[in-house]
Amino acid sequence: METKKTMKAQTKQMNELEKLYKKESVLRKRYWNMMEDMKGKIRVYCRCRPFAKYEIDRKCQSVVDFPDDVTIKIKQERNDKEFVYDQCFSGTSSQEEVFEDCRRLVQSAMDGYNVCVFAYGQTGSGKTWTMVGKPEIEGCGGLTPRSIDELFLLAEQNKQTTTTKVSCYMIEIYNDNLVDLLYIMSMKEKGKKVRAGSEPRLDIKKDSKGMVVIQGAVVLECPTAERTMTIFDAGNKVRHVGSTKMNAESSRSHLIFAVLVEVYDKQTKKTANGKFSFIDLAGSERAGKTGATADRLKEAMSINKSLSALGNVISALSTNEKFIPYRDNKLTLVMSDSLGGNAKTLMFVNISPADYNCEETLTSLVYASRVKLITNEAKQEKDSAEVRRSECGSE
Repeated sequence: METKKTMKAQTKQMNELEKLYKKESVLRKRYWNMMEDMKGKIRVYCRCRPFAKYEIDRKCQSVVDFPDDVTIKIKQERNDKEFVYDQCFSGTSSQEEVFEDCRRLVQSAMDGYNVCVFAYGQTGSGKTWTMVGKPEIEGCGGLTPRSIDELFLLAEQNKQTTTTKVSCYMIEIYNDNLVDLLYIMSMKEKGKKVRAGSEPRLDIKKDSKGMVVIQGAVVLECPTAERTMTIFDAGNKVRHVGSTKMNAESSRSHLIFAVLVEVYDKQTKKTANGKFSFIDLAGSERAGKTGATADRLKEAMSINKSLSALGNVISALSTNEKFIPYRDNKLTLVMSDSLGGNAKTLMFVNISPADYNCEETLTSLVYASRVKLITNEAKQEKDSAEVRRSECGSE
């Protein structure tokens, strides 16, 4: 009898020690990630979506497991593989939970930082759901609409001491071409057709502070959160999308929505100039899985080419090479201030839980692990009233 009591006590003690060990292990991972973040390391979040209908129809099995909230395990026949990121979200995570870990980046943009959030993953992995969601349905808005709401909320809270001006531009990279979505939107609103080759020329440049600007792009003022979302929704409606076997509305282009924030401090007489870029990358794909033919196949080849160029940039940055091939593709040029540049950057790697997509999932996770090795040098951009007057006078 005494022996049974002793064994129960020992088992209980071992269980408590195991729980404590797991807790300490997670804390250790979190502290390490915080230290890396302070060094300028890009933050990487992993998000797994629920099973898609086509995966259920194929009777797919789940290959993902989440030992804790910073680790994801991919189950394989031989050896399971574990990946550690700054945060991992399972298929049950809500849009609100995902945004809570990104909220502080909105304040960074208002403080004068260049901020970038981008989503990467195979086609149909939930990138657009993470970045955009369905704002018209309560609780279903993604990072972009929630960040816009937060931005104007902060501006309202600080209106006694600061004056905030917001503007935006919105472009896509489709078949290796830059397309100004706000220009197309404005032409449609006027009832005019956009003829091929008639669009204004767009050039990717960097300003004196190293921030990417798109010369020639339409920039619209955003006086309210509602107006900003109206612009964003209208731009999204003219974005290139198409149907594939893996996604009813597959993004056929890379989308860049840039929110420009100018905050004037009435006490210090200084102006902070920030930029918040939301980048929804088109998904990598295999023609055999998506059933892409004709135009869809041409789009897929262009998407894969640009993502391959992005992979080369990430590889060069993560291994500290001297030459970084930003100029190999328009996508890498646009993201040159976000990867290895001056931005506070957060990457979402979106994945499927199904064994059918296991190979693509592993590829995405390895890709994301390389991004975690990249260091940026984010700096605040603040100008005094005198400097701003002298710059305006020299233009």
